[in-house]
Amino acid sequence: MNRTDRLLAIVLELQGRKNCRAEDLAAIFETSKRTIYRDIQALCEAGVPVVAIPGLGYKLSEGYFLPPLTFNADEAVMLLLGTNYVADNFDQEYQTAALSACRKILGVLPEKLVTEVQQRQERIKLINMTDNQPANLKVLRRAVIENQVVTFEYHARSGNSDEPLAREVEPYALIFIDGAWYLSAYCYLRRGMRRFRLERISQLKFTAKNFQRQPDFKLGESSSNNDRAVTVKVLFSQLVARWVRESRYFFISEEEETDEGLRVTLTVRKETDALAWILSWGKNATVLEPEALRQHILEESRQIQDNYKIPQTLLT
Repeated sequence: MNRTDRLLAIVLELQGRKNCRAEDLAAIFETSKRTIYRDIQALCEAGVPVVAIPGLGYKLSEGYFLPPLTFNADEAVMLLLGTNYVADNFDQEYQTAALSACRKILGVLPEKLVTEVQQRQERIKLINMTDNQPANLKVLRRAVIENQVVTFEYHARSGNSDEPLAREVEPYALIFIDGAWYLSAYCYLRRGMRRFRLERISQLKFTAKNFQRQPDFKLGESSSNNDRAVTVKVLFSQLVARWVRESRYFFISEEEETDEGLRVTLTVRKETDALAWILSWGKNATVLEPEALRQHILEESRQIQDNYKIPQTLLT
């Protein structure tokens, strides 16, 4: 990035935040704090009202803003792809907002760019194969925005019973992963952050309680990973190694190519968390450790074998 582009980017960064420290700007633009100091001085000399607040960093004076920016074809396509994807995968209220944003983006483009952008849109598509949106998505979005504690019953796939478990949680964020919506929330029962798949939530209710969000919460991090303390090692034959890598299974933490095949390390909460996934690879997967999971696989295979035994009554 040349200096002119960086100066404009710094103004945009300051415009989007209340305060921004020199070290934060240096990290964003991959440069030194000394360079940021010189850039801020250059902006001030050019008439941009940057204010320095001891201990907090830089900010723009109240009322200062850049005029609307124009987009090039690539930028416009990326924005439209994003809004179209939201329109296809969110609830009705946000679908309407996303489609409105699309119209506004097209409305501010120069006429000569509109045709080019529309042609590119027809050649690049983001498609989600799941059409049905969870009925509780809109309610949980409201709970996340309003910091409202909610209760619900959760059907955990890894549970030892088909009965749902009552949960009371502080909803922090909604996440869309591989065609499914998840709620990232602090669970009072587990006393930690957890992710709940929305289709498994029932009997959702608001409580009269509000909560204060943890200031160190980051959406890209999940403290629920901290309790995945069990290590599972599986050897996959070369025949399926490529497809295992392509699966991007949630619990995979490490992959290693060996002469025997692909050695995969999983980190799980308990041995049986990955049982169904491992069994799906049939004879091409061999559990190396732990021994307890090897025994689970052996017992499961015996029961599968029993399912296919011909009843004695049919043999007589």
